[in-house]
Amino acid sequence: MHYGEIKNCDIANGNGVRVSLFVSGCSHHCKGCFNEETWDFFYGEPFTRETEDRIISWLKPDYIEGLTLLGGEPLEYVNQKDILPFLERVRQECPGKNIWCYTGYIYEKDILGRMVPKWKETSRILSLIDVLVDGPFVEEKKDISLRFRGSANQRIIDVKKSLETGQTILWEE
Repeated sequence: MHYGEIKNCDIANGNGVRVSLFVSGCSHHCKGCFNEETWDFFYGEPFTRETEDRIISWLKPDYIEGLTLLGGEPLEYVNQKDILPFLERVRQECPGKNIWCYTGYIYEKDILGRMVPKWKETSRILSLIDVLVDGPFVEEKKDISLRFRGSANQRIIDVKKSLETGQTILWEE
């Protein structure tokens, strides 16, 4: 996996002060995407153990609320193979931090309906994520007044509650 950028003090991509990892590779190619360069799976730098170490160290301070994954597309299958062990490490070494993930996939249709039955990594990744912002960016539905979303079709899902209840539960601040 490659990544395009890491922000060690981000307040735009999730609740509180966060560390944000922009992974490379995306097959959605949404019209009007703010981060087109990350469509290329080899854009940026290789994601290494040293990269993980740096992110983990940035997550440690008390004022950091958690980690956000975005891109690109963190849930592209080729990215899931590196995302999973990294998230397991974050959970182990940074207990109490929350994890947000942005995806252009739709939670019920794509993730639960197609990915979970097909790839063992997807279920485990979902179990490690607290909040999922789902759905492709739709330029015609762009709304800069929306918190933590780019377009009105996107939802902020409480993954833990959704998995517990079997219903899609939206995140409440």
